[in-house]
Amino acid sequence: MSSINYDLRKIKGFIFDVDGVLSTDCIPLAENGDPMRMVNIKDGYALQLAVKQDYHLGIITGGYTRSVKTRFERLGIQHIYMRSSAKIADYEDFLLKTGLKDEEIVFAGDDIPDYEVMLRVGLPVAPATAAPEIRAVAKYVSPLRGGEGIAREVIEQTMKAQDRWMKGDAFGW
Repeated sequence: MSSINYDLRKIKGFIFDVDGVLSTDCIPLAENGDPMRMVNIKDGYALQLAVKQDYHLGIITGGYTRSVKTRFERLGIQHIYMRSSAKIADYEDFLLKTGLKDEEIVFAGDDIPDYEVMLRVGLPVAPATAAPEIRAVAKYVSPLRGGEGIAREVIEQTMKAQDRWMKGDAFGW
């Protein structure tokens, strides 16, 4: 039984912000000023499995470092939008490229730049550490903090609702 109050059988796509969602919202800086991020390995497993199970996945983030792009490319994610200054425009591009409808998409965000997209998608999700304005528009607020496995949580619950969890390519990378 899912703790998410949404018909997860509708979901065909997942989009995630990075900072504060797939990584913590406290980030060490490298000597050159680039942010360094920690990622959750169970998120990575769920993301690559969702790709193998033919879900459409996207990343929309305002940040940019080569390591972030490389990480998500290696997991098989094709729709990666970095340096996104207006996330709603990148969301519209994702819709155009995938043919999905708003109600078929989960978007997980944590701060004001995510607000417009969260108002559009079928299932807006926020980590426990999200800004109050984001928690207010989320249909599901995870008990997990950013970087603690929110992608795994949402993907797993969706795949279980669709009877796709631990099926097919689930037992390998």
